[in-house]
Amino acid sequence: MRSFNASSLSRLLVSVSAIGIAAVPHAATAQNAPAVTGDSRSQADAPEGDIVVTGIRASLRRSLDIKRDSQGVVDAISAEEIGKFPDTNLAESLQRITGVSIDRSNGEGSLVTVRGFGPEFNLVTLNGRQMPTALIGDGGSAPSSRSFDFANLASEGVAAVEVYKSGRASIESGGIGSTINIRTPRPFDRPGTRGSLAVKGVMDTSQNGKNDVTPEVSGIFSTTLADDRIGFAVIGSYQKRKASTNQAIVGWRDGYLGNENNWGSLAPPGTPRAANITNRPGPTDVYQVPQNASYEFNNINRERINGQAVLQFRPTDALTATIDYTYSRNTVETRNSNVGIWFNHDDTSSSWTNGPVAGPVFYTERFAAPDAGCVAPSTTCNVGKDLSYSGSLTANRAENKSLGGNLVWKAPGGMTVTLDAHHSTAEVKPTNKYGSNMSVGTAIFGVQNQTINFDHDLPVISYNMAPGIDPLNAALVTPTGSAFRNAYFRDEINQVQLSSHYDHQGGFLDSLDFGVSYVQNKVRSAFGTIQNDTWGGIGPASSLPDNMLSLATLPNLFPGLAQSGMAQKFYTFNFEQMVDLLESKFQACSKPRSGTAAPGTCLADFNTDRRITEKTIAPYLQVATKFDAFDNPAHIVAGLRYETTNVSSSALVPVPSRTQWVSDNEFNVVLSGDSTFTQFRGQYQNWLPSVDFDISPLHNVKLRASYSHTITRAAYDVMQGGRTLDGLFRVGGGTGAQGNPGLIPYKSKNIDLSAEWYYGRDSYISIGYFHKNVANFISTTRVDTTAFGLTTPVGGPRYNAALAALGANATATQIRQYIFAHYPQSSNAAQGLIYALPEDPALNFQITTPVNSDQTASIHGWEFAVQHSFWDTGFGAILNYTIVDGSAKYDNSKPATVTQFALTGLSNSANAVAFFDKYGIQARVAYNWRGEFLQATGPNPTYTEAYGQVDASASYEFRKGMSVFAEAINLTGAGRRQHQRSDRNVTLVSPGFARYAVGVRAAF
Repeated sequence: MRSFNASSLSRLLVSVSAIGIAAVPHAATAQNAPAVTGDSRSQADAPEGDIVVTGIRASLRRSLDIKRDSQGVVDAISAEEIGKFPDTNLAESLQRITGVSIDRSNGEGSLVTVRGFGPEFNLVTLNGRQMPTALIGDGGSAPSSRSFDFANLASEGVAAVEVYKSGRASIESGGIGSTINIRTPRPFDRPGTRGSLAVKGVMDTSQNGKNDVTPEVSGIFSTTLADDRIGFAVIGSYQKRKASTNQAIVGWRDGYLGNENNWGSLAPPGTPRAANITNRPGPTDVYQVPQNASYEFNNINRERINGQAVLQFRPTDALTATIDYTYSRNTVETRNSNVGIWFNHDDTSSSWTNGPVAGPVFYTERFAAPDAGCVAPSTTCNVGKDLSYSGSLTANRAENKSLGGNLVWKAPGGMTVTLDAHHSTAEVKPTNKYGSNMSVGTAIFGVQNQTINFDHDLPVISYNMAPGIDPLNAALVTPTGSAFRNAYFRDEINQVQLSSHYDHQGGFLDSLDFGVSYVQNKVRSAFGTIQNDTWGGIGPASSLPDNMLSLATLPNLFPGLAQSGMAQKFYTFNFEQMVDLLESKFQACSKPRSGTAAPGTCLADFNTDRRITEKTIAPYLQVATKFDAFDNPAHIVAGLRYETTNVSSSALVPVPSRTQWVSDNEFNVVLSGDSTFTQFRGQYQNWLPSVDFDISPLHNVKLRASYSHTITRAAYDVMQGGRTLDGLFRVGGGTGAQGNPGLIPYKSKNIDLSAEWYYGRDSYISIGYFHKNVANFISTTRVDTTAFGLTTPVGGPRYNAALAALGANATATQIRQYIFAHYPQSSNAAQGLIYALPEDPALNFQITTPVNSDQTASIHGWEFAVQHSFWDTGFGAILNYTIVDGSAKYDNSKPATVTQFALTGLSNSANAVAFFDKYGIQARVAYNWRGEFLQATGPNPTYTEAYGQVDASASYEFRKGMSVFAEAINLTGAGRRQHQRSDRNVTLVSPGFARYAVGVRAAF
């Protein structure tokens, strides 16, 4: 399997491990060490007898203390100082934790995977509160994810992040992989007046043709008054970033068996065109043919604003009240330009590697030359195959608001009662009059042949035009189709928690925790599209002024990857200017071929509107004990959480009126404009036990064993009620989906074992084993059915009349031209539309419905970690490695017609960090690596190949409280690569680039 631009993990681990082995552990003083202070100098500045540790070492010490003193398996990252988290992105910090991997969006960490479980399996809480999510992604479909996007939250206002890997009755449910709790600063955590202000400039070298420096400013101020009875803190952060992501993208048809003879499959042996196939896959080999391919570049503008205000009041020593408000806003705009090709799978040539999973060496298709004098758009003659010059705009804003109140009463007799409530919302919507994600096409017609070569990491796309046609002649560029997608998402959570903690002084019983939580989660996910499927041309090339087009050079977009033979240049355009032209000349938004928009805009009216309300009541009881086992201190913490959840789901169901044939192999469903809401309900209960045991058989050695049940609720899209049909379909029929609010959560039974040796104040070694047995996986079933009485022209009286007149080998183009000529009353030749009639055959739809399957899967793995400080030199190192394996794996050698169940996200991962922290200097170099993993499953798998990234940072405190710093992200420019069944079935290649920042920070 090829690895794209990955560094050598083994060499790095061996070299850093050698340093660690050479060190001699020093005596441990962990149990009696004084609290870490905020002084930013070395131990020499501290009063005699005190140990003062700051910076990186202070952060590691606090994280170590959390890990050592917790029940169950917990890892954490703490802020080095107030307002100074180790990384500028929370996800980037979390990936340093053993067993945690991240997914990146636009070059930044955004989603977290823990022990192989993806972001939808990890619950994120803020100060113990369940938080709403706001994740639209590319805006190309209705939002549906429960995944928390860490890109929405700046790290400057975070005090610590705790990752609970084992279940606990007192912790919110919802995370099979983990529960991740983000803790923000509180004034009473550090009494007195403190603050910091940081300013930096960021340059992302990925910018296409630019080196703009963008600002980031963050600050925090915290103070306590009236003898520490009143506290106030305010936190703010502003970040602006410009970046680019360039990509080669290939779309693939489903995996065929070598003996199949379907549309898109290779010519059968013995047929004339079979001679054009080299090393044809055998009868039982599986292969995939490309459907489309493109080179794309994306220019990204992001603006993020974060703020938090906290007010605390302690009228007596026994009572503390806290009110806090947290706000975040993340605005992202992405402008895309691309050149692309599509295959019709007719006159093809290809070469293949050996099976059982055959990969393409190259894939070529030839096309008939355009008719002399024929100009697009035309339905009466052959204008030739198109070369697409397209552009798109994605622009959305995520806004999160959380208002909470907390009351803590330290009652007599060792009892502490806490009442906590919050109202939080997350909302994502577009920031312009066009929508969330929009694409507009232009094309030059007359491609003579087109080829993709897969011999390199970057697929080489090339094409030749028919004689006399210049693909760089702006006068030949024709406006074609367009789609404007409008997505909206809102998640509102109202939660009340009443919890009590009783400390028992002495004896077997150590403490008792009990309480109840009520969560109301209200989700609205809406989506609409207006579309013009005029891919053969909406108007002549003369309707598009030449000065609207600009040339871009392709090889410059892929440094280090470009290959000879690839396309060299293509045309780009300004998106807004192009849309204005399409509206003024062709009413692309006001009178689209399908869908409707708000007047004066391209904002599509919602035809999909899903609303879900979940109400969960969860009482719990947890008992902690302490005792001596064989003269060694030991603890058992046992708990039980009961949850009952009621689900109400409603969905707006659009009602289609007819179908129409729009091009050779493209049909669409026409909506009537009518719609109705359907209502469905569901209910489920869960008992979630947990038991944690730990013992210290030797000084500073801790052995742990945990058993727990955890759950993860289904994604919102599969819970929506109602049937929706996809707008486009092919000759063979259509597709659609229907949700199921009666789905019960995934449930995992977990075993965790670990051994930890804290041999130094800042040093430890640990090894852990985990096993998860997961049930209630959600699979899909396909139901073949008709829908809404829709019919298709294919096979109808007009279609059969065309075949009788033209012969059985007539092409789709010839059949369409015959219908236009002989049945004008049921077609529109000017627009290229053939309308389905009631007497035509019923159209078959494959409706996909989610169901809980009876399949179970097990995931198990090992976690190894070393954290070591080299005496008092200031040097230290962190190494960790995670091995993950599972029972359900995808078999690439089975065709797409075989339904498969497989676990996604499973991969090994590793981190190596070397740091120095002394004399006012802090420096760190970190390497993060993740092995290849299954990204997505279904009829065809998608794999993300192994990835390694090097980051570095350094700061110097030149005056007490004043520091300058520099940061570098992805120093080696590691890129991403994804593929399907074979590593030659590449789906995405994106080069990586470094990002640099320099700044100054003042703290007091």
